[in-house]
Amino acid sequence: MHAVEVDAIAVGATATEERREMRRTLRDLLARRAGPAGSRAAVATAEGYDAGLWTALAGTLGLPGLTLPERYGGAGCGLAELALACEEIGRTLTPSPFLATAVLAAPLIAALGSERQRAELLPRIAAGTLTCALVLPGGGVGVGGGSGGGFEAGIGAGGGLGVGGPLPFALGLTGDNTSLPWSGDGRSGGIQATRPDGTHWSLYGEAGHVLDGHSAGLLLVAAHTGGFPRGRTLLFLVWPKGEEASSGAPGLVRRREATLDLTRTQATVQLRGVPAELLGERDDGVGVPGVLEAVGRTVAVALAAEAVGAARGALDRTVEHVTTREQFGRPIGSFQAVKHRLAEVLVAIESARSLTGYAVAVADGKGEGGGGSGPWGGGPEGAVAAGLALAQALDAQRAAAAETVQLHGGIGVTWEHDAHLYFKRATADELLFGPASRLRARAAEWDGLAGGAR
Repeated sequence: MHAVEVDAIAVGATATEERREMRRTLRDLLARRAGPAGSRAAVATAEGYDAGLWTALAGTLGLPGLTLPERYGGAGCGLAELALACEEIGRTLTPSPFLATAVLAAPLIAALGSERQRAELLPRIAAGTLTCALVLPGGGVGVGGGSGGGFEAGIGAGGGLGVGGPLPFALGLTGDNTSLPWSGDGRSGGIQATRPDGTHWSLYGEAGHVLDGHSAGLLLVAAHTGGFPRGRTLLFLVWPKGEEASSGAPGLVRRREATLDLTRTQATVQLRGVPAELLGERDDGVGVPGVLEAVGRTVAVALAAEAVGAARGALDRTVEHVTTREQFGRPIGSFQAVKHRLAEVLVAIESARSLTGYAVAVADGKGEGGGGSGPWGGGPEGAVAAGLALAQALDAQRAAAAETVQLHGGIGVTWEHDAHLYFKRATADELLFGPASRLRARAAEWDGLAGGAR
């Protein structure tokens, strides 16, 4: 059995020579500097990633600024190029600040920041000298398991709504992010923003599972303000290492968490009267949920492409193993049952790749519904396509990881084997960005099938 190579993220878009060259360059760099062995070494560092590789990715390919406008030092590329980069990073499970910085934080700064903030921050992000983390509180609304308000799949004892994790909910992927005060209810929980002196903002609260939160040079914090009747969610800038003050941000504590997926670092962020700067110039919260939701579609496509890459990486390793491991005098990959199992995984991966490609096409205004404009285009069709692509990719990644463990036999069930890096990634992604069932339910709402379309 041989692995089938499909050059398709450009997924769904026409693969131009520039994109093919980008893929070749990125894959070659990651093959030399990353991979499971490199990932294990990188996560053991204080940053949780290979800082030298990050510098190379920024300098050689301009990856952090891939989709940022050229006037801010970016490459001005579209969603197809972003998906391509995410697929290659996922294939090797490369730990990097790319997701937290370039996919999550940078578009929010570009959309909501003042011109001064954009001019100061985006060029540094594009150059790779500034990393960011998006801090989203997970408490305050009683979703999931009771008094803490944790966001979990399913209905918790506290009357939770089963809307998934804080990230997909805030981005509108697993629920309507205007329906619940997810950043805090104005009385308790979440992160609260106040102006004690009437002028300067101060943040108080805590958030967990913050991607790259322990090492980021800038925190983009979602906080609730205005009390319960007039409550609203705003985004704030916090400099942990003293960009604005010589002693750093007083009252800020960041603690790296022990995680299931070693290749995706997370942190707990505590804020106790931390000074912060409002992102943008308006403090009425108008437009914030809509921008989060729009950015969420890009995030969903990027995550889907990354999951497709990870699933393909797991499949390729499994194919390599079954073609060399012999039983009864013949490679186990020659047995029909093994071929069928791997073929089913390949079908799942290619289905996820196709859906991701369709989501890219819709965002670019080339889907059946048309009407897109840039990476946030597509209207309701774009929301449906992005959610379904991510759901399918999470399922494919889980199936590939499971077969990787199973078909590696005894060595596959040992934590030390590389197969478990893919298994842990699949499991953790479902917890962080899913569940897939909730992503599909939300897509059905957008499509008008569940009575909840907006």
